[in-house]
Amino acid sequence: MSNNRVWFFIRKSLLGGLLILLPISIIAFFFKWIYDAVTGLIAPFTGLVVRAFGLPRFAADWVVVAVLVVFCFLVGTLVATKLGGWIWQRLEERGMARVPGYRTVKEVITQLFGGSQDSLMRGEVARVWLYGRQVSVTVLGLITSRHDDGVLSVFVPTGPNPTSGFIYHVHESLVERRPDIGVEQMMKTVVACGAGSAALLKRGEVTERG
Repeated sequence: MSNNRVWFFIRKSLLGGLLILLPISIIAFFFKWIYDAVTGLIAPFTGLVVRAFGLPRFAADWVVVAVLVVFCFLVGTLVATKLGGWIWQRLEERGMARVPGYRTVKEVITQLFGGSQDSLMRGEVARVWLYGRQVSVTVLGLITSRHDDGVLSVFVPTGPNPTSGFIYHVHESLVERRPDIGVEQMMKTVVACGAGSAALLKRGEVTERG
C-alpha cells in the first residue's frame, strides 16, 4: 500500500470519527453548561435541602428543580385567573416596571418563548428580494410587522446565531410568504449557515407546480 493511500485512509478515518464524536461532544458540553449554570443559581436552595434531608447534592439539585417547576406552574395558573392577573398587573405597573431594564428583558423573553401573538416564534416565514425582483438575491426571514402603507418589517437572522440579525422594511411586492416552511425549520438552516435551505425552497416550488 502506497504512502498516499495510507494517509488517505488515516484522514478519512479521522474525519469519520470527528463527524460522529464532535456533534455528540458539543451537545454534551452544551447540556453540561446549562446544568452548571442552573445548579449554580439554585446552590443556596440546594444547600438547604442537603442540610435538612441529608440528600446527596445531585439528588438535592433535582429536588429543587422539581420544586421550581411546580412553583412556576402554580404562579402561571394563578396569573391566568382574573384576580391573579389583575393583582400581577398592578404589582408590575407600580413595582417591576420601574426597575431599569425590566421591560426590555421581558419583551425579549416573551418573543423567544412565544408568550404573545406577535412572538418571533409565531412569525410567518417569507422569502424577500432585498434589491428588487430583477436581482436574483433573496433571503429567508420572518415577517414581524405590517404597516398601513403596504410595507412589511422582516427580521432576517444571521448564522450561526439566529437571535441576532437585521431588520428590513420592504414593500410587500418584494415579499413571498412561505407557509410551507415552519419557523423552526428555517432556524435550523440559519444555525447550519444555510445548509438545508435548498430542500426547503425546492419543496415550495414542487408544491406550486402540483
